[in-house]
Amino acid sequence: MSAPTRILLADDHALVRSGLRMILDNEPDLLVVAEAANGLDAVTALADDSIDLVILDIAMPRMTGIQAAREITRNNHPVRILMLSMYDNEQYFFESLKAGASGYVLKSVADRDLIEACRATMRGESFLYPGAVTALVRDYLQLARQGSALPETILTPREEEVLKLIAEGYSAREIAAELVISAKTVDRHRANILGKLGLRDRLDLTRYAIRAGLIEP
Repeated sequence: MSAPTRILLADDHALVRSGLRMILDNEPDLLVVAEAANGLDAVTALADDSIDLVILDIAMPRMTGIQAAREITRNNHPVRILMLSMYDNEQYFFESLKAGASGYVLKSVADRDLIEACRATMRGESFLYPGAVTALVRDYLQLARQGSALPETILTPREEEVLKLIAEGYSAREIAAELVISAKTVDRHRANILGKLGLRDRLDLTRYAIRAGLIEP
């Protein structure tokens, strides 16, 4: 019998992690070996090479699941990635795939889909819930008609961090303390973000952050 898939489970709600862990650990081929309460801790935990699969909640403090997935992919870590979300949201879904995730599971049906999603991912397959498949096909057909491609993110990782915190209501001083940079640097990042995105104020930034999957509505 082969060794079970070793899983890192990242979600900022301890109760949710507990419930998901029970679902996973009840299967002989799956084993949760580590937990994280935010995306940054999840990325840090991957220093342990014993992890095969990372399950990331989309919306977490400090670093979102999508940001964490991008960081993991950028570092060429051999781990597989699955995303979890409360929302059937096309933008989150597409951003997750672009970030390197192999699948997207809705929390509302995790008791039904999570096990198969883990197994499919470890087989090198993608796991997409029915609504996501519909969205993927529709988007592909639309892009084919337009002759265009999905846009890549134009913000740097640091700018995304600043944008997320702005959208969460942090002041420039609080952001500076959180990221260990000066308030002037925060202001410069904010100006660069507004300029790159063609936006005007915090409300516009918050709306963009929701569409980009940095925060949940």
